[in-house]
Amino acid sequence: LVSKAHYDKVSSYLSAAEKDKLGTIVGGQSHDNNLVEPSIFDIDDDQHQLVREEIFGPVLSILTVSSNDQAIQMANDTSYGLAASVFSSNIKTAIRAARAIRAGTVTVNCYGEGDVSTPFGGFKQSGFGGRDKSIHAHDQYTQLKTIWIDLSDDDIDNQVE
Repeated sequence: LVSKAHYDKVSSYLSAAEKDKLGTIVGGQSHDNNLVEPSIFDIDDDQHQLVREEIFGPVLSILTVSSNDQAIQMANDTSYGLAASVFSSNIKTAIRAARAIRAGTVTVNCYGEGDVSTPFGGFKQSGFGGRDKSIHAHDQYTQLKTIWIDLSDDDIDNQVE
């Protein structure tokens, strides 16, 4: 990972997973030299910190839901909203979920954040409140101001030609 502090933070999540005896599908270990194995955990508790917090490391939590509505509710039941992905063989179901999920970027049947022409930024506590990339990135560096000035000349009304 990028730094020792980042490594320590992500490693603490792996320690929590081990302590809480989460179902480890793959990985779950950290190594010297700031290396953390890509890790996937099967989690029953949607309130667990691996589900509730932004880890910014190679850690994925898998939760099982019983309906699309439950999945959308669970996706929105967080104080974060940077990005989300929806995978479905039914495009109408996928579009409905993508519209309902409160995140700055929602991908359908893929991962990615677009290109320089598409805005990137989060909802809620994710991100900094602005947008990177696209024409919308300029908005965070400007402040709009309107000035109305009366330029009528009262003396003109009193002049005789």
